[in-house]
Amino acid sequence: MLQGRKILLIIGGGIAAYKSLDLIRRLQDAGAGVTPVLTRAAEEFVTPLSASALAGQKAYRDLFDLTDEAEMGHIELSRAADLIVVAPATADLMAKMAHGHADDLASTLLMATDKRVLIAPAMNVRMWTHPATQRNLATLRGDGILITGPDEGAMACGEYGPGRMAEPPQIVQAAAAALADGPLSGKHIIVTSGPTHEPIDPVRYIANRSSGAQGSAIAEALSALGARVSFITGPATAKHPQGVHISEVDTAAQMADAVAAALPADAAVCAAAVADWHVTSASDSKLKKDVTGGPPSLSFAENADILHTLSTHPTQRPKLVVGFAAETDDVVAHATAKRARKGCDWILANDVRPETGIMGGTENAVTLITDQEPEVWPRQSKIDTARQLAARIAQAME
Repeated sequence: MLQGRKILLIIGGGIAAYKSLDLIRRLQDAGAGVTPVLTRAAEEFVTPLSASALAGQKAYRDLFDLTDEAEMGHIELSRAADLIVVAPATADLMAKMAHGHADDLASTLLMATDKRVLIAPAMNVRMWTHPATQRNLATLRGDGILITGPDEGAMACGEYGPGRMAEPPQIVQAAAAALADGPLSGKHIIVTSGPTHEPIDPVRYIANRSSGAQGSAIAEALSALGARVSFITGPATAKHPQGVHISEVDTAAQMADAVAAALPADAAVCAAAVADWHVTSASDSKLKKDVTGGPPSLSFAENADILHTLSTHPTQRPKLVVGFAAETDDVVAHATAKRARKGCDWILANDVRPETGIMGGTENAVTLITDQEPEVWPRQSKIDTARQLAARIAQAME
């Protein structure tokens, strides 16, 4: 899975650092070579000797070690690896990365590298949910930093919630996805996902029941085949995919802007359930119930048609544009008409009547509409649907 790959593992200072020793072994079992770097705080939890012994490599610690600078300076060390993994990524390390600090070996390596960086955050739940950490997280995502976890559960401090470092097998999987050398290696694919929220006033909005689970699964499946994925999601309830670049939006207009900013791309999969309309008279203040005048009158306007815009882009149309058609009746007929109307290459049609349990559920049953005969896929998990679609995209991109 990681045969012959070189991983620079930066170990941050938190109780989860003990898992980094297991991570070294699991990365090696996957075929990778591991060079450990410990922060000063990390040495309070694991020793350089233990990291070095497990890795079979020197464990680096000090930016100002002149011998190390003569033999392998921090610039070379930061670029000799195929991937930098930060595990655990503490709140302090994330803040340094987000704000460009370089005051020790770990932060200097992260500033000097030209390789992809994958972080596995780990901290107390209050630290994870603190606005400063969430701002830093958004900055790092915007910078293209890959993120796996954190998980939710009991913590060493006795609290419960999000903040547990992802388990080593999950980190290895995310590293493999980041370095995947599959049939889509070198391809850039945009995936839109989730619903959009169109505001009525500051507390009310128009939305739909999309969980974003199918879009998230598609992004992960494409990444596993080696694609560089730009994942643009509305406010979904599904977990974000691993190993992709994530942009979070709320409205259809914001999603359209994010898609335009992500171009050029080799392919695009528009799995988001984008609202067709927005409220033109959205109020800046909460609308009050008028017991005498009845409900307020709302006026609507059409949102930007992201699928059509991509399909007809005059200069940056992706080679393959795939859309979804969520229908409640005459599914194939409506999806076929939608494909012709939008100008896309493929449409995946599905029946989202409430009794199917598909919208917001864990399974999907789609019919692939192309310029050939409709192709009915079996009802299966959304993960398996995503893998089947990713394989078809890889075949089409050959």
